[in-house]
Amino acid sequence: MTKRDRHAQATIDSKTANTLIQRIAELSIAMDKTNIAEYVEFLRNPRRIIFVNFLGGLARGFGIGIGATILAALFVIILSRIVQLNIPVIGEFIAELVKIVNDHMRLR
Repeated sequence: MTKRDRHAQATIDSKTANTLIQRIAELSIAMDKTNIAEYVEFLRNPRRIIFVNFLGGLARGFGIGIGATILAALFVIILSRIVQLNIPVIGEFIAELVKIVNDHMRLR
């Protein structure tokens, strides 16, 4: 290998090295933006995972309870409006349901 060939080889390696360095810098910036380091730290701490999942479960349970209560209340209101229309067969059945619900609510 001549001196000229070695210089050409060094130039190619320098260009490749610069490209790789630039690419690694871009990947490092992308990883910082996606917070991968924080996620890995989160996964390494089982107590924190349990705590976060516990809080998430409480929030979901509370949301389900509130949502079911609101839907049940709307259902009873709609049924009572249907009773007021005095539809013969359906009205009597719904009136009985509304009466049962109201009696149950008074017991509490």
